[in-house]
Amino acid sequence: MDLNQPSGAAATVTSLTAGIDHAELENDGPKAFGDRIGTPAPNEKVLWKGRPSLGLLARTAFHAHTAGAYMAALAVIALMTGNTVAAMVVSGLGVVLVALLYVLAWASARSTLYILTDARLIMRIGVAIETRINIPLKQVKAAHFRQRGKGYGDIAFEVNGERLLSTLLLWPHVRPYHYAMPQPMLRAVPEAAHVAQMIAEARAQYGAIERNLTEIKEAAPASVQHGAQAPAAAGRLAPVLHRSEQGLEGAPA
Repeated sequence: MDLNQPSGAAATVTSLTAGIDHAELENDGPKAFGDRIGTPAPNEKVLWKGRPSLGLLARTAFHAHTAGAYMAALAVIALMTGNTVAAMVVSGLGVVLVALLYVLAWASARSTLYILTDARLIMRIGVAIETRINIPLKQVKAAHFRQRGKGYGDIAFEVNGERLLSTLLLWPHVRPYHYAMPQPMLRAVPEAAHVAQMIAEARAQYGAIERNLTEIKEAAPASVQHGAQAPAAAGRLAPVLHRSEQGLEGAPA
């Protein structure tokens, strides 16, 4: 999929985002109360808003299914060795663990709102302490897209700039295992392919976005990525900002 080329999804994207105004952003999810980092300026056009899917977030970010499978395997082993009591205890703990992970995923999804404007990507995130992240589109140099099935997916961003956000501040809205250069990530968003196309089109006003559409791997960056990597598209990317310019920002509420 080429994020720099118009597609038939453009009409769908337009229909999905039509009618979004600034007032709606304060009635859906965490509020920014006018904070400039978390609130689009009056002259910004709001293109899209969204939040993670609960089930997919629990599975991919909190690994609830993996934890459940592990506890189930322990219970089966206990049964095979004739230790029925241990099997019952492990099964009960497994249910509690999976339920707890789903509660954490629910709290994370409920406290998240992604906002795309024609100038930047805003992330209102944070369960205990709300944080507002501002990512100017001109600082996005590459996008990584992963389809998660049934229209959902993840979109991670490589960004220019000297002021970098920490993995701890962004988690779970960050690409795994990229600690030195954290990559903010929209997790488990609906209509992800359309959103990715929209981001590329909005970014095009600053030059064509560089593409890396190999599947996002939840493994160390040193591991080999499979699949063909698309070459960098023509077009001048935004230069790295100096410290005196506005770059990535995150401010606790």
